[in-house]
Amino acid sequence: MPGIFITLEGGEGSGKSTIILSIEKYLKENGYDVVTTREPGGVPIAEQIRSVILDVNNTKMCNETEALLYAASRMQHLHEKVIPALNEGKVVICDRYLDSSLVYQGYARGIPTDDVLKANCFALNHMPDVTFFIDVTPEVGLQRISGRDKIDRLDKESMSFHQRVYDGYVKLASDYPDRIKRIDGQRDKEEVIADVIDEIKKVLKR
Repeated sequence: MPGIFITLEGGEGSGKSTIILSIEKYLKENGYDVVTTREPGGVPIAEQIRSVILDVNNTKMCNETEALLYAASRMQHLHEKVIPALNEGKVVICDRYLDSSLVYQGYARGIPTDDVLKANCFALNHMPDVTFFIDVTPEVGLQRISGRDKIDRLDKESMSFHQRVYDGYVKLASDYPDRIKRIDGQRDKEEVIADVIDEIKKVLKR
């Protein structure tokens, strides 16, 4: 049986990590072999690239460099972890993927989305079976992370930047409704998780 590729997207503080743990638990309890991972990162080389991207001291990083670093991290992650797992019939759950690049570097940074896609051309051959956009407004999301001990370079961006990120996700969800499922992430955690799992059940039936 071919593997299943599930991705979660959303702005800072949208609760993706908590939801992923619940999805993983549900799938394992139902007999699925599950791999959880994240972007940027997921494998050692990609994690090293992640540390460069998110370093708060790298304020001079230009937008194009950022976009290419994300693409490089993604290529390594796909080759080393995601594709092998899918070929083995596993369910791969990934915290962020190509949609993040389209939103953060495209809509929020102002790089033409065609250029972002060209940099990520290999990833286009490995699109998710389903993507969950956890819909949490920037105001709520940033309030949720305000108590974090560790803040990265993206967390420190302006509210207008995070609003552009949010607007970008809304547009993508509208453009690709068959793949991207928009989930209201501002409700009780149990309700959010239940909706996500209901959608995953539909994918598993297919």
